[in-house]
This record gives sequence, C-alpha cells and structure tokens, in this order.
Amino acid sequence: GVPVDIRAGEHFRQEFLASTPNNRMPAIVDHAPADGGAPFSVFETGAILIYLADKSGRFLPTETRARSHVMQWLMWQMSGLGPMLGQHGHFALYAAEKIPYAIERYRDEAARLYRVLDTQLGKTEAYVAGDYSIADIACFPWTMTHKAQGFTLDDYPNVKRWYADVRARPQVQKGLAVGKFDKTPFTDAQRKNMFGGTAQPVE
Repeated sequence: GVPVDIRAGEHFRQEFLASTPNNRMPAIVDHAPADGGAPFSVFETGAILIYLADKSGRFLPTETRARSHVMQWLMWQMSGLGPMLGQHGHFALYAAEKIPYAIERYRDEAARLYRVLDTQLGKTEAYVAGDYSIADIACFPWTMTHKAQGFTLDDYPNVKRWYADVRARPQVQKGLAVGKFDKTPFTDAQRKNMFGGTAQPVE
C-alpha cells in the first residue's frame, strides 16, 4: 500500500485523483486484473472489498442467498454503522464546538446500530453473515473506536465475543500492525488541506 498524508493534502494529487474521483481513501490499483488488461483502479471501501473478494474467491459466497446476505450487511455498514459512528466520533471527540444536540443524536443512533449488530451476532453465533466475510472486514474497524466514543462492549455481549474473535485473527493482527492512526488534532491549515477548504491542491 501507498500511504496518503491527508494532513498535507496529498489526496488532491493528480495521481491519486486518477484512482479515486472522490479524493478519499482507500483506493486501489490492480496491476494484474483478472481480464489481463491494463491496470484497473477501484475506489470506495465496499466496492474494493467486493472486487478483491470476487478476484480471490474468498470472503464472499457465490451462492445467491449467502452472497446476498453478506452484501446486505456490507451495505448496512456502509450506509449506517460507518457514517453514524463517524459522525458521533466527529461531534463528540473532534469538533471544536461541542453541540449537545448533534452528540446526542449520533450517540443514540450509534447505540441503536450496536444493538442491531449485537442481535445479528446473537442469531449467527459466529460472524456477521454466518461465516467470516467482507461484512466482518468492513464492520470491525468501526467498532475499534468503541472506547474512545464512550461505549463499552459489556453492553453488547455478542459484539464483544465477535470483536475478540476478529481481532485475534492473524491476518487482522498483521493488518493492524501496518499503520497506526495519528490522533494528534488537526491544525487549521491541515483541516483546510484535508477538506479542500481554501488551501491549494498539492501538485
């Protein structure tokens, strides 16, 4: 992988934008696509997970119902768990102005989503969609922020069991060791770089 420093506005570089028109991470370029053609770029986490699962033949069933089950939970993560935990994290932890309404609104929705996940994991007694899949790969990173966001997994025993199981997987451990999240608060200039603001794109 190639790290992209959003604090320096590197996600606005033309070579990165060629891979992801939304100038957000992650994005990949497959230099050996299955069709044997030119390098193929893919952006958006869910699309990347589906692409890699299809290419490798792992973590996404081919049987219609099982595949749909995984896809439903992947879409649930992309439309719910990720965005809502992201918003709660922003307003509760990073926003310069603490807005009680926003914090409460997103905390309530995050708690609801944790309950949905806990119920589902209670049904499967295994992973999100039964067997380990891209649904787990998508959901797990968002639950890693539970302590910082003020949640305890003791309130969600099925999530707690699943979280420990996923975290203990050797390839997950390997992935977690690749890069550590920089928790240093953004400066005003870095925030402008990150969101486009008035800063000029990095050439």
